[in-house]
Amino acid sequence: MGVLLLDYICRTRLQTGDMPKDPVAVTTIVSTDMATPVCAKYGVELRRTLTGFKFIGEQIGLLEAAGQKDRYIFGFEESYGYLSGAHVRDKDAVNAVMLACEAAAYYAGKGMSLLDAINALYDEYGWYRNALCSFSFEGAAGMTVMQSLMAGLRKAPPASIAGLAVESVVDYSAGGTGLPAADVLEYRLAGGAKFMVRPSGTEPKIKVYLSAVGKSEAEADAVNERMAQAAAEMMHA
Repeated sequence: MGVLLLDYICRTRLQTGDMPKDPVAVTTIVSTDMATPVCAKYGVELRRTLTGFKFIGEQIGLLEAAGQKDRYIFGFEESYGYLSGAHVRDKDAVNAVMLACEAAAYYAGKGMSLLDAINALYDEYGWYRNALCSFSFEGAAGMTVMQSLMAGLRKAPPASIAGLAVESVVDYSAGGTGLPAADVLEYRLAGGAKFMVRPSGTEPKIKVYLSAVGKSEAEADAVNERMAQAAAEMMHA
């Protein structure tokens, strides 16, 4: 839904001549990679933040401080948070419902449903599919196990995951990312897949975010299923 609304805002603001100069959209590092080609098509700068809408709000604040808040056109995160204006620094459900209704009316005028619209975007950009695996580590020893798993991944990074070569690794606890330090590991895999490992900040869990792109829904889902199996083996090693 975030990508559909992003595309809807971009195309309609361009059609009405209401797109600001040097527009900015914001999402998080664990949100869909599909936002990248959508923004590229419309000439929108895409900024990625750490997980949490407060970080998207922070980007709005930075633009406002620079006298450029009108550059912000949309922000969304994978956990269903949306905001199309600079009026608050958090997700806005009322704003999101309004946008969804506007988009539904826009596409209805073209004889399309919202499902038709997102499927058309998949056909244009590729079938981006995302999944989340959560692994619990209960008891007094749970935190120690989680820390050990993360340390092991840093000490001996995998060369491949689910049969896909690891093409790059980003450790968000290190410098050079442009973001605050965070206990997150990102693996970019062959074929456009992404595998991210992040301990929860509020629960005794490690979350693994999966992302794949394919020529069909089934193709992308099959890659995510393989990565989910690899994640289970990794977390219970």
